[in-house]
Amino acid sequence: MPTSIRYLPVLLALAALPVCAQTVRVYVTNSAGDSIHVIDPATNKVVQVINGVEAAHGIDFSPDGQRVYVSNEADSTLEVIDRASGKTMTKIRLSGHPNNISATKDGGRVVVGIAEDPGALDVIDTRALKLARTIPVNGRLHNVYVTPDNKYVVTGSIRSKVLTVIDLRTDQIAWELKLDEGVRPMTMEVNADGSTRRIFAQLSNFNGFAVVDFAARREVARVKLPDEPGGFGVIERRTDAPSHGIGVAPDGKTLWVTSITANGVFAYSLPELKLLGFVALPELRLPGRQPISAVPNWVTFTPDSRLLYISNAAARSVSAIDTRTLKSVATIPVGEVPKRINTLVLP
Repeated sequence: MPTSIRYLPVLLALAALPVCAQTVRVYVTNSAGDSIHVIDPATNKVVQVINGVEAAHGIDFSPDGQRVYVSNEADSTLEVIDRASGKTMTKIRLSGHPNNISATKDGGRVVVGIAEDPGALDVIDTRALKLARTIPVNGRLHNVYVTPDNKYVVTGSIRSKVLTVIDLRTDQIAWELKLDEGVRPMTMEVNADGSTRRIFAQLSNFNGFAVVDFAARREVARVKLPDEPGGFGVIERRTDAPSHGIGVAPDGKTLWVTSITANGVFAYSLPELKLLGFVALPELRLPGRQPISAVPNWVTFTPDSRLLYISNAAARSVSAIDTRTLKSVATIPVGEVPKRINTLVLP
């Protein structure tokens, strides 16, 4: 048999492999501690713990993966951390108490929501490592997001119930939308050209989400999560935020919405918003007490959309969900009150 034919099956197998395997890490901030846990999705094990960041809130990364940006609620700074060593490189003083953050896709800026009245968005120049400007907004900010096309920042205020969109070219408010409840976590769906199509926004006192048409600049639907399963949220004192974690999978085919009331996560198809299923999360069982919700919060995905990670704020853990089978595949112990969670893909 000719050598080329003998090795043909091996060559075909090699050709089917990706050109290079991505290194992916899932980062979760522990809001009631001073640590950040880093999970390897290949093993669902913690591979690094970054210590010394008290009351860490939002987390994002530089495009080259060398820097980790964290908003520090203890001293109102943006902490810049060297990813490899886990050591703080510098702290940037902010204009007020920070909540969530988001880095621009080109890596030039990090935007920080300021959770103090009258409300502001701080813009950090990542090259100079300093506060470049502060943009006034209507109400103290809770969450901020750079749109997938890198053109806008979408912000939400719980107090003023206002969703604000800021143009990144001008650093000016492009438009605002007043809702009837406080604006909590959000995620975005994109058009074929990468522009933003819809914003899915969770609201205070509502177990579900609002659907906002980005081009029309108005709410076009409101989706209530199923009543069953239920029974959680009261003893956990989370009835004001029964649904507090939402994300569109990277392939754009599904929307995942956590529910503290149901102690789990619901999956919806996109663009139809058809309910696909539900995955229950761990319950806390203490002697002499009824089961307690894990208090599922934020979500993030692996870049292939196959795994979903959810921070369980009351259970000191992160759940890994197989998005194809709708099954929990791992529960990963982390720190105290884990909340914000994000995925880093190293180039």
